[in-house]
Amino acid sequence: MGETMIFLRRATHVALLMLVVIPITAAIAAPQAAAEPRKRSQAETAALARRMLAQLKVARPLSIRGYSRMRFQPRWAPHKGKCDTRETVLARDGRRVRRDAACHPVKGLWYSPYDGRRLKSEKRVDVDHVVPLAYAWRSGAKRWSQARRRAFANDLTRPELLTVSHSANIAKGGQGPQSWRPQRRAHWCRYASSWITVKRHYRLFVTRKEKVALLNMLRTC
Repeated sequence: MGETMIFLRRATHVALLMLVVIPITAAIAAPQAAAEPRKRSQAETAALARRMLAQLKVARPLSIRGYSRMRFQPRWAPHKGKCDTRETVLARDGRRVRRDAACHPVKGLWYSPYDGRRLKSEKRVDVDHVVPLAYAWRSGAKRWSQARRRAFANDLTRPELLTVSHSANIAKGGQGPQSWRPQRRAHWCRYASSWITVKRHYRLFVTRKEKVALLNMLRTC
């Protein structure tokens, strides 16, 4: 009888310990499980970007002769109602954006992924062409029609247009990834994959140095 009671007490003790240990183990495992899809997603993004990059033609840049922003974008194209492409991107990328009757943003909050700045004034942000217009010109857009260049400059489907700080946009200018990279290393993966996605869609070529720089950024994915 005494041995039976001891056995029952031990069994009860083990059961109670299991009730405590299992939730703790689950709590530890949950964040790890949640992190796995993010890791896989970045790895998949990098793998896809590498495959697309391998398909791009490698060539020397064309001459800048004849380039003018006006040959891409005399002005932002109208999008919906009174809104143009720029105003549409600012509304898309911002938070609590308020616009006037002409669709121009008068208030909002914007985050610049290039440098990590949070901006409250529309005057401090720009809509950046991820692949700069001048760089696209030297990558093959020089040979395009005016209509195709205009479509490129106002593309809301591909990851070509992004709201960033004015200072980051000025620092970047028309440079490629071999000469300029976002200040935030955490954005390199997305920047490189966006650049490659745009170039592949528009069949723009890359230079050897540009390709190496893009592969290096993809290693951060």
